[in-house]
Amino acid sequence: SPGAITEHFTLNFTTTNLMFTTDLQTPNSLKFRSTEKIMKHYLDPLFKRSSISPAYTGCKAMRFRSGRDRDDTKVDAVCSYKDNASLARFDREKLYQELSTMTNNVTKLGHYSLDRSSLYVDG
Repeated sequence: SPGAITEHFTLNFTTTNLMFTTDLQTPNSLKFRSTEKIMKHYLDPLFKRSSISPAYTGCKAMRFRSGRDRDDTKVDAVCSYKDNASLARFDREKLYQELSTMTNNVTKLGHYSLDRSSLYVDG
């Protein structure tokens, strides 16, 4: 829409049942690309049900990192939305609360289990 500027925010969380492997560090690897697609498959519906839904344009997993335990993988994603005066302002605290609720208090994202204390939204 005219006058809309694309803005970005980061989303971080840790899965506790996605074993980290070194090929997850390589953006062009088959494992990275397939895991990135799966994350998008789970994240897009959440954002489409959130308060930023009309402005949401997508999330992209940028990096997967090793977590504390063997089965933990940290996910760093960049998400974007169209910032338009006619839409509600981006409220990261509200979005955090919505995502927390939609992930069963930060425990489930599709077939992934989440570390309850790992969700972070930075706008």
